[in-house]
Amino acid sequence: MGARPLPNVRLVKLPPAGPLAPHVAPPLLVEAPVVGNVPVARDYLRLTLEAPGIAASAAPGQFVMLTIAREGELAPVLPRPMAIYGIDRAAGTIDVVYRIVGAGTRRMAGWLPGERMTTVGPLGRGFTIPRNARSILVFGRGIGSCSITTLVREATGLGVEVTVVLSARDRDALIGAETCCEAGASVIEVVDSDGSSDPVRLARLLGHAGHTHDAYYVCGSHRMLELAARLAHHPVRGSTATHAEVQVSLEAHMACGLGYCHGCAAGRPGLPAETPLVCRDGPVFRWARTERQDAALADALAVGSDVAAGAASAPETAP
Repeated sequence: MGARPLPNVRLVKLPPAGPLAPHVAPPLLVEAPVVGNVPVARDYLRLTLEAPGIAASAAPGQFVMLTIAREGELAPVLPRPMAIYGIDRAAGTIDVVYRIVGAGTRRMAGWLPGERMTTVGPLGRGFTIPRNARSILVFGRGIGSCSITTLVREATGLGVEVTVVLSARDRDALIGAETCCEAGASVIEVVDSDGSSDPVRLARLLGHAGHTHDAYYVCGSHRMLELAARLAHHPVRGSTATHAEVQVSLEAHMACGLGYCHGCAAGRPGLPAETPLVCRDGPVFRWARTERQDAALADALAVGSDVAAGAASAPETAP
């Protein structure tokens, strides 16, 4: 987890109670034995930890804090926040998929089965699925795809029809397709290298399918959040609501993961008051429309994919 807040997007916390309130269990501090630490794609590895207490209570979209330094080592000083990629409650294990990008993750790649890693979790407030949802659309970009796999498994287990759009710079960097397919989801893979991830093309592909969804979920891309917001701007089946639920998982550098250090505020710098913390109040937030966004979305609906081109220049929240 290591991306910037989303500019010009209004996000609100998920409710503390009610049908859309996320499940939150008290976090545990455990010395988790490493079960495996194996490559799954170019520069990506899957770390499996034996942590039955965390596996028993973890919910889709939550994360753990992992201490990379072994006992007696002085660095890295701070633990690393990592999205929970997989949960096996029967085996009492959790999976984390990470990319080797620096000294910390290179050191992490050297952990061997049998070693014990200090692990804190589950942390944060994760995704929720609306009651009576029949169909959802999930977007994951780059390492952000690791945050949506547990949601996909949860939704398909409830009998919800799930379509997943996985995006990356090239096909070697795509993550999660096999996991999502095994869960029973329909998967669409798009990449920058052949232009299939272009927001205009993707909007046409998804829009021309003529299928609406009860909820939309995003992690890893500002452009995909904007696209999800446009697609969600329609009457929801069996409801008086004028748009579907949109939830986004943010990524941020963290020092504690518990809200003590206040280092992961979700808003842009320079605001007069502290904005919600990604670790404590998120990482999952709801996209909230404003009157200005309503007008922009109405224009998008009126002129179709021409407006989608404007999203192509929007900064992404993750590679």
